[in-house]
Amino acid sequence: MNATSAAEEQELDLLVHRTTWEAEGVLSVELVHPDGKPLPAWTPGAHLDLHVGGHVRQYSLCGDPADTGVYRLGILDEPASRGGSRHVHTKLRPGQRLRVAGPRNHFALEPAASYVFIAGGIGITPILAMARSAHRDGVPYRLVHGGRTRASMAFGGELAALGGRVTVVPQDELGHIDVAGTLAGLPADALVYCCGPEPLLRAVEEAAPEGRVRTERFAAPAAAPREGDDSAFDVECRTSGVTLRVDPGTSVLEAAENAGLDVPSSCREGICGSCETRVLDGTPDHRDFLLSDAERATGETMMICVSRCAFDRLVLNL
Repeated sequence: MNATSAAEEQELDLLVHRTTWEAEGVLSVELVHPDGKPLPAWTPGAHLDLHVGGHVRQYSLCGDPADTGVYRLGILDEPASRGGSRHVHTKLRPGQRLRVAGPRNHFALEPAASYVFIAGGIGITPILAMARSAHRDGVPYRLVHGGRTRASMAFGGELAALGGRVTVVPQDELGHIDVAGTLAGLPADALVYCCGPEPLLRAVEEAAPEGRVRTERFAAPAAAPREGDDSAFDVECRTSGVTLRVDPGTSVLEAAENAGLDVPSSCREGICGSCETRVLDGTPDHRDFLLSDAERATGETMMICVSRCAFDRLVLNL
């Protein structure tokens, strides 16, 4: 998790340098600083918030962290797009400016003796950077990438360049990824990283030993984790000097917006991290899908779109 919350990050206006078709329906977008300056550093698993089409959307970085001159994103043209990917595919062109925030990383590659990477569809974007990092550092790994067809699976050439550690599983040729077989005989010191659709994530979480899997979701599961009830509580917004009453059925984010506070947000489901806010006092009732158990235990930040207060009062950096 980043040391700064989303609300404390600086936004940048970057230049669209190049767009490239990587597969059917997948466009990579390269962003550079308009003045040629180095871009903020990032690590595998990180994403950017893009202001596109009147929305804020999150897209994983899939380039090379060692290249400080360019950010590369892989973006799927979603049929049910709420405006982000459709705008990128139909209106975004080289030479245009794009406002971004980040990079932010809630899917960081932790040190391990070995890795198993599993990606479904466009979930290859953060996994590609992770595999490239492990490859460069000489850490043993295996990568399995599944998709509907070969033509729809992005970055095939770059994956092939990694050699025999990569297995490609087009569904129309080979069926679904054999998760149980992939994780059979997992070394005791290995970590499993998975990004993709919910059925794949659930299968990996069920098959992997407890505490050994790290996932990134496209959407929130059917039911959010709950640790408390929905009782009303107060939130002191230390920066703005406003105190909010958060009623049952209302989120901290909604209460802040109703009070006229400008708070970054996007998914409103606890999966993107845009509304992450520093906790100055009080105990959050975490209901997001981003923070690890260790991060939740510290109580340093919370996702105010879904998380609440474990008792009756919070003090936030708002």
